[in-house]
Amino acid sequence: MIFANHAHVFPKEIKESGTVERLLDFLDECEIDKAVCFAPFSDRLKECGYSETPNRFLAGVINGNERLTGFGTVDFTGDVEEQVREIAGLGLKGIKMHPPYQEFRIDGPEAFKVYEKACEYNLFISFHSGMHWHRLRDNRVILFDEVAWNFPNLKFSLEHIGGYHFFKEALAVMCNNSRNGNNVYAGWTTIRDSKGPTQWALSDEQLLTVILQTGENNSIFGIDFPYCKAEDIKSDIRRIKSLDISDECKENILGKTLENVLNR
Repeated sequence: MIFANHAHVFPKEIKESGTVERLLDFLDECEIDKAVCFAPFSDRLKECGYSETPNRFLAGVINGNERLTGFGTVDFTGDVEEQVREIAGLGLKGIKMHPPYQEFRIDGPEAFKVYEKACEYNLFISFHSGMHWHRLRDNRVILFDEVAWNFPNLKFSLEHIGGYHFFKEALAVMCNNSRNGNNVYAGWTTIRDSKGPTQWALSDEQLLTVILQTGENNSIFGIDFPYCKAEDIKSDIRRIKSLDISDECKENILGKTLENVLNR
Protein backbone atom coordinates (compact mmCIF):
# COMPACT_ATOMS: atom_id res chain seq x y z
CA MET A 1 0.00 0.00 0.00
CA ILE A 2 1.35 3.43 -0.97
CA PHE A 3 -0.07 6.50 0.76
CA ALA A 4 1.60 9.62 -0.64
CA ASN A 5 1.70 13.17 0.65
CA HIS A 6 1.76 16.46 -1.25
CA ALA A 7 -0.77 16.66 -4.08
CA HIS A 8 -1.97 20.15 -5.01
CA VAL A 9 -5.61 20.29 -6.15
CA PHE A 10 -7.15 23.12 -8.20
CA PRO A 11 -10.41 23.99 -9.91
CA LYS A 12 -10.37 23.21 -13.63
CA GLU A 13 -10.47 26.94 -14.45
CA ILE A 14 -7.17 27.53 -12.65
CA LYS A 15 -5.15 24.44 -13.57
CA GLU A 16 -6.79 21.78 -15.71
CA SER A 17 -3.92 19.39 -15.02
CA GLY A 18 -4.51 19.70 -11.26
CA THR A 19 -8.12 18.63 -10.80
CA VAL A 20 -9.22 15.79 -8.53
CA GLU A 21 -10.08 13.71 -11.59
CA ARG A 22 -6.57 14.17 -12.99
CA LEU A 23 -5.09 13.34 -9.58
CA LEU A 24 -6.98 10.06 -9.38
CA ASP A 25 -5.77 9.10 -12.86
CA PHE A 26 -2.24 10.04 -11.81
CA LEU A 27 -2.45 7.84 -8.71
CA ASP A 28 -3.66 4.92 -10.79
CA GLU A 29 -0.84 5.33 -13.29
CA CYS A 30 1.76 5.41 -10.48
CA GLU A 31 0.08 2.54 -8.58
CA ILE A 32 -0.46 4.76 -5.53
CA ASP A 33 -3.41 3.81 -3.36
CA LYS A 34 -4.10 7.02 -1.44
CA ALA A 35 -2.87 10.60 -1.23
CA VAL A 36 -3.00 13.74 0.88
CA CYS A 37 -4.13 16.67 -1.23
CA PHE A 38 -3.70 20.37 -0.50
CA ALA A 39 -6.22 23.17 -0.96
CA PRO A 40 -5.05 25.92 -3.33
CA PHE A 41 -3.79 29.14 -1.81
CA SER A 42 -6.42 31.86 -1.66
CA ASP A 43 -4.74 34.13 -4.22
CA ARG A 44 -5.13 31.44 -6.89
CA LEU A 45 -8.88 31.19 -6.25
CA LYS A 46 -9.30 34.96 -6.21
CA GLU A 47 -7.66 35.17 -9.64
CA CYS A 48 -10.62 33.26 -11.08
CA GLY A 49 -13.32 35.01 -9.07
CA TYR A 50 -14.04 32.17 -6.64
CA SER A 51 -15.93 33.40 -3.59
CA GLU A 52 -15.70 30.27 -1.41
CA THR A 53 -12.68 29.63 0.77
CA PRO A 54 -9.93 27.27 -0.44
CA ASN A 55 -10.71 24.94 2.45
CA ARG A 56 -14.39 24.67 1.56
CA PHE A 57 -13.49 24.15 -2.08
CA LEU A 58 -11.20 21.24 -1.21
CA ALA A 59 -13.60 19.68 1.29
CA GLY A 60 -16.28 19.74 -1.39
CA VAL A 61 -14.31 18.17 -4.24
CA ILE A 62 -12.89 15.30 -2.13
CA ASN A 63 -16.05 14.62 -0.13
CA GLY A 64 -16.77 10.90 0.04
CA ASN A 65 -13.56 9.82 -1.70
CA GLU A 66 -11.77 7.43 0.63
CA ARG A 67 -8.55 7.63 -1.38
CA LEU A 68 -8.04 11.33 -0.65
CA THR A 69 -7.24 13.09 2.63
CA GLY A 70 -7.42 16.88 2.70
CA PHE A 71 -5.11 19.55 4.07
CA GLY A 72 -6.28 23.16 4.19
CA THR A 73 -4.40 26.42 3.73
CA VAL A 74 -4.41 29.79 5.52
CA ASP A 75 -4.56 33.29 4.08
CA PHE A 76 -2.36 35.64 6.09
CA THR A 77 -4.43 38.65 5.05
CA GLY A 78 -7.34 37.28 7.10
CA ASP A 79 -8.04 35.87 10.55
CA VAL A 80 -5.66 32.91 10.65
CA GLU A 81 -7.07 31.46 13.86
CA GLU A 82 -10.59 31.36 12.43
CA GLN A 83 -9.24 29.69 9.29
CA VAL A 84 -7.58 26.95 11.34
CA ARG A 85 -10.88 26.40 13.13
CA GLU A 86 -12.56 26.12 9.73
CA ILE A 87 -9.99 23.56 8.57
CA ALA A 88 -10.64 21.39 11.61
CA GLY A 89 -14.39 21.84 11.36
CA LEU A 90 -14.41 20.66 7.75
CA GLY A 91 -12.70 17.43 8.77
CA LEU A 92 -9.42 18.24 7.02
CA LYS A 93 -6.42 16.63 8.70
CA GLY A 94 -3.70 19.22 8.30
CA ILE A 95 -2.42 22.44 6.80
CA LYS A 96 -0.11 23.16 3.89
CA MET A 97 2.12 26.19 4.51
CA HIS A 98 4.63 27.68 2.07
CA PRO A 99 6.66 30.45 3.77
CA PRO A 100 8.38 31.92 0.68
CA TYR A 101 5.35 31.75 -1.62
CA GLN A 102 3.02 33.14 1.06
CA GLU A 103 5.74 35.56 2.17
CA PHE A 104 5.44 35.04 5.90
CA ARG A 105 8.24 34.67 8.40
CA ILE A 106 8.48 31.13 9.77
CA ASP A 107 8.88 32.37 13.35
CA GLY A 108 6.62 35.41 13.00
CA PRO A 109 3.71 36.20 15.37
CA GLU A 110 0.93 35.43 12.85
CA ALA A 111 2.52 32.10 11.96
CA PHE A 112 2.80 31.26 15.66
CA LYS A 113 -0.98 31.75 15.96
CA VAL A 114 -1.44 29.09 13.28
CA TYR A 115 0.91 26.66 15.01
CA GLU A 116 -0.82 27.13 18.36
CA LYS A 117 -4.25 26.44 16.86
CA ALA A 118 -2.89 23.49 14.87
CA CYS A 119 -1.74 21.96 18.15
CA GLU A 120 -5.15 22.59 19.70
CA TYR A 121 -6.94 20.78 16.87
CA ASN A 122 -4.26 18.12 16.34
CA LEU A 123 -3.58 19.19 12.77
CA PHE A 124 -0.42 18.12 10.93
CA ILE A 125 1.47 20.80 8.98
CA SER A 126 3.34 20.19 5.73
CA PHE A 127 5.84 23.02 5.22
CA HIS A 128 7.67 23.85 2.04
CA SER A 129 11.33 23.93 3.05
CA GLY A 130 14.04 25.33 0.83
CA MET A 131 14.74 28.16 -1.55
CA HIS A 132 11.78 29.63 -3.48
CA TRP A 133 12.66 33.17 -4.65
CA HIS A 134 11.80 35.09 -1.48
CA ARG A 135 14.19 36.72 0.98
CA LEU A 136 16.01 33.95 2.77
CA ARG A 137 16.13 35.64 6.15
CA ASP A 138 12.36 35.05 6.47
CA ASN A 139 12.42 31.38 5.51
CA ARG A 140 15.85 29.97 6.33
CA VAL A 141 15.17 26.31 7.07
CA ILE A 142 16.93 26.54 10.43
CA LEU A 143 14.03 28.74 11.62
CA PHE A 144 11.84 25.63 11.77
CA ASP A 145 13.81 24.84 14.91
CA GLU A 146 11.93 27.72 16.55
CA VAL A 147 8.65 26.08 15.55
CA ALA A 148 9.65 22.72 16.99
CA TRP A 149 11.14 24.31 20.11
CA ASN A 150 8.10 26.46 20.92
CA PHE A 151 5.50 23.87 19.93
CA PRO A 152 6.97 20.48 20.90
CA ASN A 153 3.63 18.70 20.38
CA LEU A 154 3.17 20.01 16.85
CA LYS A 155 3.75 17.39 14.16
CA PHE A 156 5.05 18.72 10.86
CA SER A 157 7.01 17.73 7.78
CA LEU A 158 9.81 19.57 6.03
CA GLU A 159 8.88 18.95 2.41
CA HIS A 160 11.87 18.52 0.06
CA ILE A 161 14.05 18.12 3.21
CA GLY A 162 15.41 21.61 2.56
CA GLY A 163 16.38 20.81 -1.02
CA TYR A 164 19.93 20.89 -2.33
CA HIS A 165 20.74 24.22 -0.66
CA PHE A 166 19.39 23.62 2.87
CA PHE A 167 19.45 19.86 3.37
CA LYS A 168 21.80 20.03 6.35
CA GLU A 169 19.67 22.69 8.07
CA ALA A 170 16.58 20.49 7.70
CA LEU A 171 18.45 17.51 9.07
CA ALA A 172 19.73 19.62 11.98
CA VAL A 173 16.18 20.68 12.88
CA MET A 174 14.97 17.08 12.89
CA CYS A 175 17.88 15.80 14.95
CA ASN A 176 17.88 18.73 17.38
CA ASN A 177 14.28 18.04 18.33
CA SER A 178 14.36 14.25 18.40
CA ARG A 179 14.22 14.21 22.21
CA ASN A 180 10.79 15.82 22.06
CA GLY A 181 9.29 12.75 20.44
CA ASN A 182 10.43 12.96 16.80
CA ASN A 183 7.56 15.19 15.69
CA VAL A 184 9.51 16.66 12.76
CA TYR A 185 9.28 14.54 9.62
CA ALA A 186 11.39 14.44 6.46
CA GLY A 187 9.24 15.05 3.39
CA TRP A 188 10.73 12.92 0.61
CA THR A 189 9.27 15.10 -2.14
CA THR A 190 11.09 15.85 -5.45
CA ILE A 191 14.09 13.88 -4.24
CA ARG A 192 15.33 12.73 -7.67
CA ASP A 193 18.93 13.45 -8.66
CA SER A 194 18.96 11.88 -12.14
CA LYS A 195 19.87 15.20 -13.74
CA GLY A 196 22.66 16.01 -11.33
CA PRO A 197 22.65 18.58 -8.50
CA THR A 198 19.46 20.49 -9.33
CA GLN A 199 17.97 22.70 -6.62
CA TRP A 200 15.86 19.84 -5.17
CA ALA A 201 18.15 16.89 -5.87
CA LEU A 202 19.21 14.68 -2.97
CA SER A 203 21.71 11.86 -3.26
CA ASP A 204 21.25 8.31 -1.99
CA GLU A 205 23.87 9.10 0.64
CA GLN A 206 21.80 12.03 1.92
CA LEU A 207 18.60 9.96 2.03
CA LEU A 208 20.36 7.17 3.89
CA THR A 209 21.75 9.76 6.31
CA VAL A 210 18.21 10.91 7.07
CA ILE A 211 17.29 7.33 8.02
CA LEU A 212 20.48 6.81 10.01
CA GLN A 213 20.12 10.00 12.05
CA THR A 214 16.32 10.31 12.43
CA GLY A 215 15.18 6.68 12.40
CA GLU A 216 12.96 4.50 10.24
CA ASN A 217 9.67 6.15 11.25
CA ASN A 218 10.24 9.80 10.36
CA SER A 219 10.19 9.97 6.57
CA ILE A 220 7.15 10.58 4.35
CA PHE A 221 6.99 10.20 0.56
CA GLY A 222 5.47 13.05 -1.46
CA ILE A 223 4.50 13.44 -5.12
CA ASP A 224 4.13 17.21 -5.68
CA PHE A 225 1.25 16.69 -8.11
CA PRO A 226 0.68 18.18 -10.70
CA TYR A 227 4.19 19.62 -10.94
CA CYS A 228 5.89 16.22 -11.26
CA LYS A 229 5.38 13.79 -14.11
CA ALA A 230 4.13 10.27 -13.49
CA GLU A 231 7.40 8.82 -14.82
CA ASP A 232 9.33 10.87 -12.24
CA ILE A 233 7.17 9.58 -9.40
CA LYS A 234 7.43 5.97 -10.56
CA SER A 235 11.20 6.46 -10.68
CA ASP A 236 11.18 7.88 -7.14
CA ILE A 237 9.24 4.85 -5.88
CA ARG A 238 11.67 2.45 -7.56
CA ARG A 239 14.57 4.38 -6.04
CA ILE A 240 13.15 4.12 -2.52
CA LYS A 241 12.56 0.40 -2.97
CA SER A 242 16.16 -0.06 -4.12
CA LEU A 243 17.77 1.72 -1.14
CA ASP A 244 19.81 -0.33 1.31
CA ILE A 245 17.26 -0.06 4.12
CA SER A 246 14.89 -2.55 5.72
CA ASP A 247 11.63 -3.54 4.04
CA GLU A 248 9.80 -2.14 7.05
CA CYS A 249 11.52 1.22 6.56
CA LYS A 250 10.51 1.27 2.89
CA GLU A 251 6.90 0.58 3.87
CA ASN A 252 7.07 3.40 6.42
CA ILE A 253 8.37 5.91 3.87
CA LEU A 254 5.80 4.89 1.27
CA GLY A 255 2.79 5.29 3.50
CA LYS A 256 2.83 3.61 6.87
CA THR A 257 4.30 6.60 8.72
CA LEU A 258 1.85 9.03 7.11
CA GLU A 259 -1.03 6.68 7.90
CA ASN A 260 0.02 6.51 11.55
CA VAL A 261 0.56 10.27 11.87
CA LEU A 262 -2.87 11.06 10.45
CA ASN A 263 -4.63 8.09 12.07
CA ARG A 264 -5.86 7.01 8.64
